Amino acid sequence: MSEYDVNKTPKKQVLSMQLDLSKFEKATEEEKKQQDVMSESTTFLKDGLRRLRKNRLAMASLIVLAIILVIIIVAPMVVPYSYDEILKVNGVRDKGAKNLAPFTYSVLEQEYIDAGNFRFPHIFGTDEQCRDYFIRVVYGTRVSLVVGFFASIIVLIIGLIYGSISGYAGGRTDLIMMRIVDMIYSLPDMLVIILLSVVLGSVLKFKGGSFLASIGANMISMFIVFGVLYWVGMARLIRAQILSIKENEYVLAAKSIGAKPGRIIRKHILPNCLSVIIISTALQIPSAIFTESYLSFVGLGVSAPMPSLGSLANAAREGLQSYPYKLVFPAVAICLVVLSLNLIGDGLRDAFDPKLSR
Repeated sequence: MSEYDVNKTPKKQVLSMQLDLSKFEKATEEEKKQQDVMSESTTFLKDGLRRLRKNRLAMASLIVLAIILVIIIVAPMVVPYSYDEILKVNGVRDKGAKNLAPFTYSVLEQEYIDAGNFRFPHIFGTDEQCRDYFIRVVYGTRVSLVVGFFASIIVLIIGLIYGSISGYAGGRTDLIMMRIVDMIYSLPDMLVIILLSVVLGSVLKFKGGSFLASIGANMISMFIVFGVLYWVGMARLIRAQILSIKENEYVLAAKSIGAKPGRIIRKHILPNCLSVIIISTALQIPSAIFTESYLSFVGLGVSAPMPSLGSLANAAREGLQSYPYKLVFPAVAICLVVLSLNLIGDGLRDAFDPKLSR
């Protein structure tokens, strides 16, 4: 009995279901290479991150933002000064440390250094109250970023819930809810912040030294305005997405097996709105930071002595001709943070929603 030849095509029997292999051709080397370069299976998140890594501008902005975050986290651990600390030498207030230029010392500090002691340099100089300006810019950046991220979370939660209910319910419910959104759009946010600041300033009393006392009634009123007014844009985007998605077959299939509306929204609809949610949330952060900055600039931000980038820029305006660098530092910090976040948001838009890419 001869050994079986693997290269020989077996003959097809008459009534057999076997395929006639003689009618097939072997794959060429080019076809094999095409099979090898086919992309492997991936998830929505991995595919979006892969596109994001190819965006050099977004990755450069991400690196800049990461450097800023490292600085504002590590700097207070290294710099021995506090944002509200008036400089002292040997326990005596240093009145000569007023409006010092960057990397300069006062007379008392220089004498202290000449005696063989170490004095940490004032990287950005000092302000008119003899406080280290670098650490105040660091804490101001902290406040602005916390406000931006916290405001975006408020906007995301309220807008997501409201837009989901409005878009999925439809009909009269959607009509009423959207008219409420139109009325909220008509409210002037600046006027509401001023009114809330006046009311909360006289009503709310905080314990001295607490976190709420340090940020003040103005900042709390700003958070309330973010929660009351700024979610309407997110709600409209989510509603528009759900109105188009809820007509798909898989939503009808989920309804047919008795799935509740809450489960359908969570499991079937919102995951398909993920690109819009990520993009809108990312772009909301720089918008909130800029809003906080200009409100602090006009005196409606955090309470003194807690700094923010806007309040630092406003304070530097008084000595603009004599100390112009004091305005440059907070202004550059605002530009870097807002520009980086905007470019990252644009990169996320291009990565997670290729239809909107440039």
